[in-house]
Amino acid sequence: MIKLIASDMDGTLLNGSHEVGQETISAIKEAKDAGIEVIIATGRSYKEAVLPIKQAGLSLPLIVVNGAEIRDTEGKQLYQEGLSAEKAESAAEALEKLDVYFEIYTENGTYTNHKEHGIQLLIDIFLTSNPDTPLPHVKEEAANRYDDGHVHVVDNYHDVFNSSETVYKFLAFSSKPEKLEQAKEALNEMGGLAISSSGKENLEITSVKAQKGIALDWYVKQRGIDPKDVMAIGDNYNDVSMMKLAGWSVAMGNAPKDIQEICRFVTTTNREEGVAKAIRKLTETEAKV
Repeated sequence: MIKLIASDMDGTLLNGSHEVGQETISAIKEAKDAGIEVIIATGRSYKEAVLPIKQAGLSLPLIVVNGAEIRDTEGKQLYQEGLSAEKAESAAEALEKLDVYFEIYTENGTYTNHKEHGIQLLIDIFLTSNPDTPLPHVKEEAANRYDDGHVHVVDNYHDVFNSSETVYKFLAFSSKPEKLEQAKEALNEMGGLAISSSGKENLEITSVKAQKGIALDWYVKQRGIDPKDVMAIGDNYNDVSMMKLAGWSVAMGNAPKDIQEICRFVTTTNREEGVAKAIRKLTETEAKV
């Protein structure tokens, strides 16, 4: 029996306009009315994740920064798993040595030391999820990330590492696949890191203990829910850990083929509100079993 639904955000819950569609809003409300819990699991920071949820008129708990933090519906922190200052320094040194641009996510927000590279990074993530979105619109959305204060520009990341802030994630970007592969190899050699991606040209780096599946497992145990009664929906490699945990794994129609192959079910694309269709189809199917 499905008791909880965990959904990724970009390329999954959000449509081509980066909003929660009306059909999906209705399906989530129907699920909650039926006693099924719903939680969002995203690579975004809390500040960037909660906005589209509130705009949709929804009140949902959030697993953010790929599982480094969990917040309840009121924004209260329930769970935290960050990188040590030493590990963050080492990861930064490895990326800088390879001349790979990266942003850092902390409990207080996101930081960049190069605004233009940061905009390009977000364009890559947007276009991976929604490849036919007009480029001018994507550029505008990316620039708004800075204008809205979601990303802070700093001269030196090391000042952040040496502060009291907890570093949750590195989001690295390069248009050169060989650079990303070299970075992945160097980071893997360090140990203690989880490395995934949410776009064709990026790497997402967290503590090995900070993954969507690990955070989701902690959350459902707190709620007394067995993972076999969980539905997990996603579209990319940073969703794999929760897909493997859940008894009901669902890949979006826009997910890479190898992601679709590891899931029990495949729904339609995010532009076709595949989350709504999966919720309705699988909860109805299960009710008939």
